[in-house]
Amino acid sequence: MERLEIQVFLTLAKELHFGRTAERLFISRARVSQSVQKLERAIGAPLFERTSRRVRLTPLGQQLYEDIEPGYRLIKAGVARAEAAARGVDGVLRIGFLGAAAGEFVLDAIGAFTARYPGTDAQIKETQINSIITPLRAGDVDVLVTQFPIDEQDLTSGPVVFSVPRMIAVPRRHPLAERTSASLEDLAYNKVFACIGEVPMYWQEHNTPLRTPSGRPIERGESASTLQETLALVGAGKGISPVGADVAQHYTPRGVIYVPLEDVEPLEYGLVWRTAGENARVRGFVRACMDTATAKQA
Repeated sequence: MERLEIQVFLTLAKELHFGRTAERLFISRARVSQSVQKLERAIGAPLFERTSRRVRLTPLGQQLYEDIEPGYRLIKAGVARAEAAARGVDGVLRIGFLGAAAGEFVLDAIGAFTARYPGTDAQIKETQINSIITPLRAGDVDVLVTQFPIDEQDLTSGPVVFSVPRMIAVPRRHPLAERTSASLEDLAYNKVFACIGEVPMYWQEHNTPLRTPSGRPIERGESASTLQETLALVGAGKGISPVGADVAQHYTPRGVIYVPLEDVEPLEYGLVWRTAGENARVRGFVRACMDTATAKQA
């Protein structure tokens, strides 16, 4: 049996219609009939009952379908895995993410990625705000969905895949807690937490500026190494901290109120990977993330 004969037989057995079978296989109806006739001659008995009104499998045809269809699926899967391996896609892809919103996005993107590349084992790892890009350089992750900006010579910053509005986390009894919104100018009258650790200074200044738009200095408060530590300090009345709206959705510690920050652009999240470590798996995941982002915006 030739490959086309098998494809024609299995497709016709599902469709039970010569025209639809021809359309699915991108061949002519005559070619479908010829393939079926050739297969029936080789086996020595009819596989289909054909009338002017309908097509159906004979008992022998049904038996043949049940015998070869599972094997054909295995062959197709094996060929797909071999093709993926030849393209360098099969293997393990370690994906890092920063924060709850990035984690949810990564899960959606992994679904699209693994459906396209079933031979790849996608593993996920949460990163911390005090070491945003360290896991990449340490080789703990291959690609990272994190808060921008990231501008490093050895790293490639890919597309922005989503953004979240900014807010300020303040103590429950803070004057801003009574407000429906706040501005960057309000930061000048408070101690604002800074993040310690291996965090680029430009990243800190972008997310927690040193001055307000009018030029007033913003005083730095205590340093924190994780989001949970920052929110604990806020709840204890030690200061305030700019955060993303996703933080307000997922973390509600006692004593903390979130106030929308109006006069500032949303926080952007995007993909980052080691330039020297780019491969087919990374490129495939980037495409899956872009497709996921497009689907979410639709």
